[in-house]
Amino acid sequence: MKIIILGAGQVGGTLAENLANEQNDITVIDTDAARLRELQDRIDIKTVKGRGSYPQIMADAGADDADMLVAVTNSDETNMVACQVAYTLFRTPTKISRIRSAAYLKQADLFRNDAFPIDVLISPEKVVTNYISRLLQYPGALQVLDFADKKVQLVAVKAYYGGPLVGQDVKTLKTHLPDTNARVAAIFRRGQAIEPTGSTVVEADDEVFFVAAKHHIKRVMSELRRAEDSYKRIIIAGGGNIGFRLAKQLEKDYQVKLIEYNKERAQFLSENLSRTVVLMGSATDKALLEEENIENTDVFCALTNDDEVNIMSSLLAKRSGARKVMTLINKSAYVDLVQGGMIDVAISPQQATIGSLLTHVRRGDVVNVHSLRRGAAEAIEAIAHGDSSSSKVVGRPIHDIPLPPATTIGAIVRGDEVIMATSKLVVESNDHVILFVMDKRHIPDVERLFQVGLGFF
Repeated sequence: MKIIILGAGQVGGTLAENLANEQNDITVIDTDAARLRELQDRIDIKTVKGRGSYPQIMADAGADDADMLVAVTNSDETNMVACQVAYTLFRTPTKISRIRSAAYLKQADLFRNDAFPIDVLISPEKVVTNYISRLLQYPGALQVLDFADKKVQLVAVKAYYGGPLVGQDVKTLKTHLPDTNARVAAIFRRGQAIEPTGSTVVEADDEVFFVAAKHHIKRVMSELRRAEDSYKRIIIAGGGNIGFRLAKQLEKDYQVKLIEYNKERAQFLSENLSRTVVLMGSATDKALLEEENIENTDVFCALTNDDEVNIMSSLLAKRSGARKVMTLINKSAYVDLVQGGMIDVAISPQQATIGSLLTHVRRGDVVNVHSLRRGAAEAIEAIAHGDSSSSKVVGRPIHDIPLPPATTIGAIVRGDEVIMATSKLVVESNDHVILFVMDKRHIPDVERLFQVGLGFF
């Protein structure tokens, strides 16, 4: 697929890296020559220096025969105009745009072919807010992802010493929870992926990914770690777009305090949040945190636009007694460095956003893509089509499907029914199949698996 990416920032760069590794033809446009050189030194892509919304720059990038434009610059207006230019002058089939401002997002009529012709809107702030909100629903989870209209969820937890399943074979999960629809889909041990079989023994500190019907998630979590009380008291550091969105979403169900350094922004927040307590000050001010009873706080969320402030304030909050800390980190090199120590969950906005973008890039009928382990693996929801003569999956039991190496099927959703994958389960047309790909080099093989052959009409 020939894809033009506008913007070589964190999201654009991460997307380019993901797609270039999957044999796509990628061109990145940006005004920052140094950033483009850095990307080109690291990955096999073409780059064009210039303003991405200019027709000539787009033509230089090969827009005449591009399959897709992904506009993820820091300017909503540049992204919107670029999609208009791609549609009017180059008839680019798919146009994806990052839009951050709620003032635009509230006007749905703006994004039509007779206005701004954008096929897919991506709002990183909205994606990250929803991501954090799901984590708060399941105390102890490292990652919570939705599939098949939220009928199925994938949850990652750290297995703790003393958990009922720790030291046991994976197959004993069914014995422990006979009435629960769940399956261990992947295990990461000391940073390495393990494809679990029934005889795989769960060890303390394993990062265990399991898939289950939504209403069974908490029961399965209790098998892997000590049950935790629900969260009630939350402090948010940073009142930017993400902090504001999150406070607005949480204030109905939690006791929320928000710390903002900028006086004007703090005034705006206090006027636009109804139940959240807005505090003006620095999240790295130990006296302020102690004054606001940090030792009785269930979750401290550091969401400023400065990684160093987020990390330092999180460490300070944890040391001062906060039960859990979640930290927004843009620099990918920092994420693995800090998570698992005093910082419980490190959130990478570009990795949270990347799945939304990849969903529209994947071939075959792929309706959901989620990045796992900071991009090391993927969970994919694909819809099976055709029949046994035109499809490599329909009409076949799972043990007969030619799955690529390090790829497993975790569950199937058939209508409203959630079915855990077994070797004898036969895939039917229109099934939603949840797969786990632990070696991303095999993504194209998975896509081909779900493409219907020429015999299907």
